[in-house]
Amino acid sequence: MHLGAIGVTDVIDIRPLERAPDAVVTVPGSRSITNRALLVAALAAGPSMLEGAGFSDDTDVMARAWRALGVQVAEDPAAMRFDVEGCGGHWPVTEAELDVHAAGTAMRFLTAALCTGRGHYRIDGTARMRQRPIQDLLDALAQLGGHARSEANTGCPPVMIDANGLRGGAATVAGDKSSQFLSALLMAAPYAERSVTIGVQGMLIARPFVDMTLAVMRDFGVACERDGDARFVVANGQRYRGRTYRVEPDALGAHYFFAAAALTGGRVRVDGIGRRSVQGDARFVEVLAAMGATVTCTGHFIEVRGPAELDGVDVDMNEMSDTALTLAAIAPFARAPVRIRNVAHIRLQESDRLHAAATELQRLGVRVRELGDGLEIHPSAITPGTVQTYDDHRVAMSFALVGLRVAGIRIAEPSCVTKTFPDYFARLESLRR
Repeated sequence: MHLGAIGVTDVIDIRPLERAPDAVVTVPGSRSITNRALLVAALAAGPSMLEGAGFSDDTDVMARAWRALGVQVAEDPAAMRFDVEGCGGHWPVTEAELDVHAAGTAMRFLTAALCTGRGHYRIDGTARMRQRPIQDLLDALAQLGGHARSEANTGCPPVMIDANGLRGGAATVAGDKSSQFLSALLMAAPYAERSVTIGVQGMLIARPFVDMTLAVMRDFGVACERDGDARFVVANGQRYRGRTYRVEPDALGAHYFFAAAALTGGRVRVDGIGRRSVQGDARFVEVLAAMGATVTCTGHFIEVRGPAELDGVDVDMNEMSDTALTLAAIAPFARAPVRIRNVAHIRLQESDRLHAAATELQRLGVRVRELGDGLEIHPSAITPGTVQTYDDHRVAMSFALVGLRVAGIRIAEPSCVTKTFPDYFARLESLRR
């Protein structure tokens, strides 16, 4: 691939691999775990050291927000480490305007956390962020005594917060829009005046991300009682305690390379992530196994060996919806149709991901049917072309995989990958070695 194109023409050419890869790939620390740990560490009493942390636009946004609020956050990207001096739930700065750019986790998590303190805050983001719903979270916070509102009364950011602490008690939140609403409430709950009970209305999407949230909370000293996906209780009197915390390698970052192995008939192993991972996206390898790949999953690594030809699958991707675009990108190479189901909520992310995937697959000559909650993709010969990415890192990273098999694939606006995986294209290039 031609890396020099980034920043010049803002298009990158992906060259097909000359031979199947045989590689051990390293990936950054999980951005999702890192941002949760940064928030919990900032709320905690005492210092925390986050080792193996992920560094990206999203984590940079979260770290800068805490600094703007007076929390000491030092970072060492070379050592993959953040040092956070927790404030015990009392923000040193009582007035601030925060720009979270395109970071959905920062927008949702900060909105809830700031309601636990005292002060006046405004949180804004990109034009796309101003289209992403947050009203369900604001309504739930109001039930707990929080004061946060949509500045333009659109149910979307910017968000204005007149913080005077959280009373606690009972609240309900929609489960079918974003699991981040529930995660935001759970992480803020220990700093309410009373115990917090959260009921979930409807199906809880992306459940593994809630499991991840609860695991990080538990590791920092806060327990949550749970009744399936319907009810969560955080008892009063608990507080986060600063600690040294190890962040897992990013399963989402790893899954692109597992898909590359499956697509090209090669072998890729990622160390540091295995069957005990708290990341639901590690289960993407089960989809690859159903497509014919050989998967080895131990306590210390995951390895994927690709088949001679991929099989079609029909799969509910709700619990690993961030990997749905990757399945869509490799689907045309399968010998039977691929059906992706139950991911309607990804229309509300950085882009309308279902429409974006269908549009770009059609641009490449693929026969695809866009469904309300998914996609149906048929085996197709790929036509070379330039993939538009909609300022969405997942579109760019997923469709780059097509270029490992087909000449003439170009990715527009590749710099959008800095949101979560700044050196993605360099690491993809490492498969040639």
